[in-house]
Amino acid sequence: MIHYSRADIDQMDKIFRLNLINSCTGFKSANLLGTKSTNGAPNVAVFSSITHLGSNPPLIGFVLRPTTVPRDSYRNIKETGYFTVNHIHSAIIEDAHHTSAKYPTEVSEFSQTQLEEEYLEGFYAPYVKGAKVRLGCRFLNEYEIKENNTLLLVSQIEHVYVADETIQQEDGWLKLQNADTVTINGLDGYAKTELIERYPYARPKKI
Repeated sequence: MIHYSRADIDQMDKIFRLNLINSCTGFKSANLLGTKSTNGAPNVAVFSSITHLGSNPPLIGFVLRPTTVPRDSYRNIKETGYFTVNHIHSAIIEDAHHTSAKYPTEVSEFSQTQLEEEYLEGFYAPYVKGAKVRLGCRFLNEYEIKENNTLLLVSQIEHVYVADETIQQEDGWLKLQNADTVTINGLDGYAKTELIERYPYARPKKI
């Protein structure tokens, strides 16, 4: 069995450590986050930290790295209050990953990829056209994580778009396999998922 102590981790090569620690916690969500600046410039970026926080009210959260360098998504969200979350599917993986490249603020990632922006129901931020599960979100609050100078952004889901009824089941559950939603393994690995089983609500066994 391979074992690393904290001392071993501290002494690792930077890239080796990044790859190990980013993948050892398991698969992560793979989403494109769409924003637009106050002067109308669209932005789209891949995020793997978006997670469910609660259903009533419908809340999500995601972590932003230190803002000591320009973060267009963060600035746009703070200035406008709105953003979209768009599931990545297998046909757009390469373009989705390319949005992590560091372009100047005035250059939209939409213009550097085959990804297309789409506006629905008058929502300010752009959705990614063709994404099969899309969320329109409103920023609520941010919390500093002092241990590594990152930020947890908490937001509310205002809109949910699901491509068709093969994805959404009768009880509301989304069968993401049918949406071809992919997942992220570490920093740069993209994987497909396959449903094994769905179980009923677990209750204590009677002894």
